[in-house]
Amino acid sequence: MTTQSNTPDNAQGAELTPEQLADEIVQQAEEQVEEQHEHAHEVINEEQERINELELALATAQSTVLEQKDSVVRAKAEVDNVRRRAAQDVEKARKFALEKFASEMITVVDNLERGLATIDAEAEEQKATFEGINLTLQGLMAGLEKFGVKAIDPQDQPFNPEFHQAMSMQEVPDVAPNTVIAVMQKGYELNSRLIRPAMVMVSKAAGVDTQA
Repeated sequence: MTTQSNTPDNAQGAELTPEQLADEIVQQAEEQVEEQHEHAHEVINEEQERINELELALATAQSTVLEQKDSVVRAKAEVDNVRRRAAQDVEKARKFALEKFASEMITVVDNLERGLATIDAEAEEQKATFEGINLTLQGLMAGLEKFGVKAIDPQDQPFNPEFHQAMSMQEVPDVAPNTVIAVMQKGYELNSRLIRPAMVMVSKAAGVDTQA
């Protein structure tokens, strides 16, 4: 029976010395390690490329989401602005739609007040007339106030050129200058918006000439 040797043959088929055999085994091991290293490197490169592709896809998706989110936010802001402007327009229309009507009604109020001023409330024969006109006036004023119409009656108040129109000035002892000392015609405002200034007489400082 012939025994086969597991020892690698050299180029001439001669037996290797233990040192040569060891060197050849080490060389073969190194080649195998190198092959495995190269294979592992290729696998790592492929995985890295896949990771890079996934990261790029993720970044693109995130960018798209951010753009869409920004578009949604802008659209919502625009809708809110439109709604707010519409609400403001409706509110303005509601507040000031009665301005022309109110202007006509305050003329009626002026006439009723002038009528009351001509009646002697103490006279027995005029009491019924006075009470009737006064009730009509009070009812009209209450109705106007429900819609935001308020009288401007600045008697003894500081003169305010935004709401008062000075018809004349007069020096009055013991009264501070620029004080309303008489109201010749009441003013009116509609929801804080002036529709007619109060016509007034204003006090002036002693020795001040109001003529140009």
